Amino acid sequence: MSGGATVELPERVRANVFVEVGAPLESREFPLPTLEPGEALVRVTCCTLCGSDLHTYLGKRHGPAPSVLGHEAVGRIVAFGPGEPPRDGRGEALSLGDRVSWSVAASCGECFFCTHELPQKCERLFKYGHEVCSGHRALSGGLGEYCLLVRGSAIFRVPDEVPDVIASSANCATATVAAALRVAGGCRSKTVVIQGAGMLGLTAAAMAAVNDAAGVIIADVDSRRLEMARQFGATEVVDVAGGGDAMSECVQRATDGRGADLILEMSGGTDAVRQGLTWLRTGGQYVMVGAVKPVGSVALDIEQVVRRMWNLHGVHNYAPVDLAAAIDFLAAHWRRFPFAELVTGEYPLDEADAAFQSMVATAAIRVAVRP
Repeated sequence: MSGGATVELPERVRANVFVEVGAPLESREFPLPTLEPGEALVRVTCCTLCGSDLHTYLGKRHGPAPSVLGHEAVGRIVAFGPGEPPRDGRGEALSLGDRVSWSVAASCGECFFCTHELPQKCERLFKYGHEVCSGHRALSGGLGEYCLLVRGSAIFRVPDEVPDVIASSANCATATVAAALRVAGGCRSKTVVIQGAGMLGLTAAAMAAVNDAAGVIIADVDSRRLEMARQFGATEVVDVAGGGDAMSECVQRATDGRGADLILEMSGGTDAVRQGLTWLRTGGQYVMVGAVKPVGSVALDIEQVVRRMWNLHGVHNYAPVDLAAAIDFLAAHWRRFPFAELVTGEYPLDEADAAFQSMVATAAIRVAVRP
């Protein structure tokens, strides 16, 4: 270990392991790894379960097994590998005891994609909560007492005043939204339409509101989530359970008939994409984020794309700069928006399976596990 006060660590630690679809998570013990140069060990204090965790758990997307799920996590550094400790994503030295969050994926920094501003598509990507738990890197998810941060992880300090249940989502939902807005060139003075009022959509509304969007219109099929959307900065909310006509009218009215400047697709549904393209103005931007599991295809009128000069983007995960922006946003604005209310249950590590079952039964946006 290097830097700060030495922490006495156990020889073996617990984690909950996903073994197969339909089976409960298993509590297993693992030896504490011997750290290699550039690595850090974090004592996890909170992990929130997100949609991709649930999709793996339910078999809606392929996930390796056995694995330690969970990537929306926050914790404190308790050990470093030999040599100089890693620096954080802002270039500053890290110390034992630092409260941190880390990128959902670790990248090599040298391959084609890393050198072309796509580190999340690294040719040697290591993704937290999405790896087989074996060998030196067994502790690779948030549903464990400890998590090993491998070399190439973007690690950022988290201010102590930001509550665990809010800070945990920084390295997934918040950073992903920051990436979507960066790709779109920001949202200042734009009429922004957001499809889906889940964690991504509500976060997008809040970030658009603080970044001076001209208007923030949210569409969803869940009236409860739409009611909540107004608390996250939405200027208009529209229930599209019966189709998109009401949304079309709302967008036309808000934009003097031009259509939306920017649409953020956060629901992952093909119907949403079909509808959304009809709301986009000439020269508008459509950023697709929500489809992180197989959802099928959508017919695209190529002539319309050309004649109307649309900009269509896909965003999957994010770059370290987006995680920095996410943490800065939460640090500045977590009191303004009710992010804590999106986490509707907290469970100890041994009850992580019950946390998943609760998420299914209640359609919760987030539940938290505290190792």
